[in-house]
Amino acid sequence: MRSLRICFLLTILSLSVAAQVPAPDAVLGFTPGDDRKLASWAQVVEYFQKLSSSSDRMNFEEIGKTTMGAPFVYATVSSPENLKILKKYREINDKLADPRIIKSSDAAAKKLIAEGKTIVLITFGIHSTEVGSYLSSMLIAHQLATAHDAETKKILDNTIILLVPSLNPDGVDIVKNWYDKTLGTPYEGTSPPELYHKYTGHDNNRDWYAFTQVETQLTVDKIHNVWHPQIVLDVHQQGTHGARQFLPPYMDPVEPNVPKQIVDGYTELGLYIAGDMRKKGFQGLTTGTTYDAWTPARAYSHYHGGVRILSETASARLASPITVQAEELRGGRGVNPHKDDANNGPAWKGGEWRLRDITNYMTATAFSLLTHAADNRAKWLTNFYEIGKEAVRPRMDGELNAFILPYPEEERPGVMGEDYYRRSELLQILERAAVETYDSKKVASGKVQIPEGATVVPMSQPYGAFAKALLENQTYPNLLDSNGLPIAPYDVTAHTLPLLMDVTVAPVYGVFKKAKVLGAGAGRGCGVSGHGMGGIPNNALYQSNVPSMDEGWTRWVFERQFEQDCTIFVGTTTDDDIRSGTFAKKSVIFPDQSPNQILNGYAKGSMPDEYTGGVGKEGVENLKKFVEAGGTLVFLNRASNFAIEHFNLPVRDVTQGLNRRDFYIPGSILRTELDTTHRVAKGMPAQSIAWFENSPVFEIIDEDPKIKIIARYPSDAKNILLSGWALGQDRIAGKAALVEVTYGKGRIILFGFRPQYRGQSLATFPLLFNAIKN
Repeated sequence: MRSLRICFLLTILSLSVAAQVPAPDAVLGFTPGDDRKLASWAQVVEYFQKLSSSSDRMNFEEIGKTTMGAPFVYATVSSPENLKILKKYREINDKLADPRIIKSSDAAAKKLIAEGKTIVLITFGIHSTEVGSYLSSMLIAHQLATAHDAETKKILDNTIILLVPSLNPDGVDIVKNWYDKTLGTPYEGTSPPELYHKYTGHDNNRDWYAFTQVETQLTVDKIHNVWHPQIVLDVHQQGTHGARQFLPPYMDPVEPNVPKQIVDGYTELGLYIAGDMRKKGFQGLTTGTTYDAWTPARAYSHYHGGVRILSETASARLASPITVQAEELRGGRGVNPHKDDANNGPAWKGGEWRLRDITNYMTATAFSLLTHAADNRAKWLTNFYEIGKEAVRPRMDGELNAFILPYPEEERPGVMGEDYYRRSELLQILERAAVETYDSKKVASGKVQIPEGATVVPMSQPYGAFAKALLENQTYPNLLDSNGLPIAPYDVTAHTLPLLMDVTVAPVYGVFKKAKVLGAGAGRGCGVSGHGMGGIPNNALYQSNVPSMDEGWTRWVFERQFEQDCTIFVGTTTDDDIRSGTFAKKSVIFPDQSPNQILNGYAKGSMPDEYTGGVGKEGVENLKKFVEAGGTLVFLNRASNFAIEHFNLPVRDVTQGLNRRDFYIPGSILRTELDTTHRVAKGMPAQSIAWFENSPVFEIIDEDPKIKIIARYPSDAKNILLSGWALGQDRIAGKAALVEVTYGKGRIILFGFRPQYRGQSLATFPLLFNAIKN
């Protein structure tokens, strides 16, 4: 009887404690998932602070500031007993991540596995228009902090959960402010007319190997590399009219450096979650479709011992409900939303789709995943150890043993240390990813002669596979459908940093002995504050009302200032500026954007009037006057076709009208040959690269001394592709990739590629800088 009274009192006490833990509506004034309600970032932070202060299951901390100065935060959730000894569990995970610490002893590992916990990282809100994601973080956190059922207790006892409420806090407010502004108008539910990450917009989810943005850096430095999670749940939303939710496994191809245990892990876990959700009545699920696992740009964890579970739940119109008829549902790569098969179903019959549906799917996904992580704690930790053990094993003679980065030779005239700095940037990327590098002076060579001053990146280390994925050239498989058409990759096909950065790297297949670990050394740049701060911005970057990620990346490049003398100052010019003729005195850069968006912008009625229309015909005339009077216009990638058409240039794009069966290069690195006597190519090598993605290729219609070809593709088609995938290279062999056209007293420069691609292509940054220098 006494024990029953104690149990009863403990139950009452636990219920009392739970009652003191605030529900989200107590702070927000609404429950996340309610129609037409979005929380600000300050409200999210406030809620997690109050939740943490009232619950012994959570620690909450700020780990830095975002691009625009907001707090970047995360919560650690587990049982109170686990939270008291978090350091112990971090140390266990450190040893399992690097089995050299325990001399790759299986017996020692077995003891650690018996004590350890599954580390699960859940990241929300990287794409800020996917509003259900960050809202779900509060629902999941509240349930973990308050539930007393056996399932939750098991999760808390066997896992340590790291919750990042948003990987892009700045975007939370950008989207909320726009949504609130347009609520109740015809534009309710539209995306804001600005990038929802200051520089990268949607591309902030393409930064997980280049680490250009502060949010990526904070997550990698202070969460991934501290905790080494075995599982990462990356919570996203997808389109409105497809499957209700995607879960792994991923489609082929899988990047070849992803360990087999990772592929097996995300396959098992993804299918488990889908099966569990189907049992609970969720419909419209798809697995093994749509998304591939090729690029490390989206999957840092795949090269650091952890599976990445991407969940993509169907969207509404931000927080506004929509109605989708069954016949309006569309398929995708492998998706058939209308029938049940091995990868799809049970079919969703259509109907109303609300923000509450989105948060319900996301919350259920998270708890299914956490249940598997808890039930299979030993298995997850064992696989994690096995991945590390294989990574650190000594390489045999004849295996790829290392990569060598020779110290730069004598600098090219006028380059002023560019070779050194590009090399330093690459080494800093490797260092950030916890890749070990060695000084050649500290390497005791066996059969291999290491050049003096070289940096050695051995493969026998925990994250050698990450280095290998970035340092070697990619060969994307030739994937064709039953009609012989190429199957598009989900993103791009190449990520070879030595090519993008023009850094010499050589593989080593012999045996050598390594010694002292190096740091990467200092990088270079004028700093973000250098943009337009130290001089008058006589150059302008065109910023359409239709947000362009390439515009954001270009702005970041100029603000980051890789250019060595830091004398270029670039401001912003808008559609209104160009229509009124009030823009830069010297040059205008048009980033990669479709000609139609540049000319017409948003159509009337699709957005508030002040955001509609592009440069228009009057803007075109003003641009013509500007360049005729001596100005410079620079057009990047697709924007070049705008110039060809509206300036009536004697140049044509030879890729226009080509069938995909005959020509297809979806995000690859190509070789170019430069005219180094031209000032745009000043200081460049005779051979360089072009990032080719939806790119034009130029042919001169009328030979004219006013037209200069600065870069062209090799005449031998076999020499064009450097990394990635290319079909029909013969169609562009010998054709121009970069052209200058004299126009009146000024000039128009057409780039048939993106010289500043995602802030990574340091090799071609000088071409862009030189294009706008006197």
